[in-house]
Amino acid sequence: MKVDLLFAEIGSTTTVVTAFDGLGSNIKIPVQGEHWTTVSEGDVTIGIENAIKKLKEKLGVENLTWDKFAASSSAAGGLKMTVHGLVYDMTVRAAKEAALGAGAVIKYVTAGKMDEFQLHKIKEISPKLILLAGGVDYGEKETVIHNAKLLAKLDLDVPIIFAGNVAAAEQVEFILTSAGKKVFITENVYPKIDELNVEPTRNIIKEVFAEHITKAPGMKKIYDIVDYKVHSTPGAVMKTTELLSEIFEDVITVDIGGATTDVDSVTQGSGEIQEIMISPEPIAKRTVEGDLGLFVNAHTVIEMIGEETLRKEFSDFDELVKRISPYPKTERDEYFISRLALFCFQQGIRRHVGIKKHLYTPLGRKLIAEGKDLTAVKYLFGTGGFLSRSKYAKDVLSSINHLSKLHPMELLPQEEVKIFRDKYYIFAAIGVISSEIDKEIAKNILEIDLEKIGG
Repeated sequence: MKVDLLFAEIGSTTTVVTAFDGLGSNIKIPVQGEHWTTVSEGDVTIGIENAIKKLKEKLGVENLTWDKFAASSSAAGGLKMTVHGLVYDMTVRAAKEAALGAGAVIKYVTAGKMDEFQLHKIKEISPKLILLAGGVDYGEKETVIHNAKLLAKLDLDVPIIFAGNVAAAEQVEFILTSAGKKVFITENVYPKIDELNVEPTRNIIKEVFAEHITKAPGMKKIYDIVDYKVHSTPGAVMKTTELLSEIFEDVITVDIGGATTDVDSVTQGSGEIQEIMISPEPIAKRTVEGDLGLFVNAHTVIEMIGEETLRKEFSDFDELVKRISPYPKTERDEYFISRLALFCFQQGIRRHVGIKKHLYTPLGRKLIAEGKDLTAVKYLFGTGGFLSRSKYAKDVLSSINHLSKLHPMELLPQEEVKIFRDKYYIFAAIGVISSEIDKEIAKNILEIDLEKIGG
């Protein structure tokens, strides 16, 4: 049997391989095989091969071939990077938005002129990428030039992206390349006051991620089998969310995984909130909550909920904790995981959004807003192992409609949202198909995949 495309999503816990056929005209419902991720064995292709074996069993065939093979990964732990800008609330924040949207993990942030101590900290962290920003175009450039000179002294073979004041770009490039650094010059992430421009930087970070993934433990053989660059799974899900926004406009996607909870939103927000917003936010925003996960971080989530609280709800708490797994063995196990998922879901969204607050001025009290505004969002999409597959996913996702009443000063969706889930757990695949193969094909697959479960 031959299919058009095999796609492997290599996660921190499991590897899922999906077969797609009929991509040109008559798309068939995808079939999947799954195995644990084999990074610890030094070769993720072992897990992929075992997942393909299970896929063949489901299809009832002994031989399976494919026209193309694609993959995304979060198993390498993200692209470790540091970010350095001029003013924290402006260029540094803009640079962070670009990084988080591309699958990077930010380990250190500085604002203003760096010093030798901060240079030492960067060396200790040993990032895989450094992002240097600062200054609006044709504005202050002394700080970024100072920081470039310091980074030129850094005894690390690491690429540096410059996404700051265009007037300083040529001088920064000269300073860094003269020191033997690999430099990417791109558009300013904060070209004007109150204007963000994160996409060009995001695209470069995605390219560096694709190179980084081949050097990560267990990932070295991946390019022996793929026909396209390997995307970061979070970046691919963000791409799918942007695709969803082309269809549904203001949208949010929540991906609850074994280690993290990722929230992607694409919305300009409401006009009412924009009038009182004190600083700009990107239209497409991603946040990653590294302490909110159902398996790797389950004990952290239990601690945040409160063990005493959970013991009151679950008389068999100790046994349930021992049996936490990506594959619940009993309905009781799945229900307990759903309790953790509810916390991850609500906390992930609340951390993603901004707030309204009152300022007291000489002219009296004034209402302002800051952070990401989701008040115009009308569509919610759930993905990840739990939200795509659990029978309790609807209960978790539907809780979005109560959050704004419980937290009225937070910029949460205000009206009842329509709720869908990624039925076949293929949002990452759809994002890569959209980027590498054809956007219209990706949209056609979405039509098959989306399952309405509320609203």
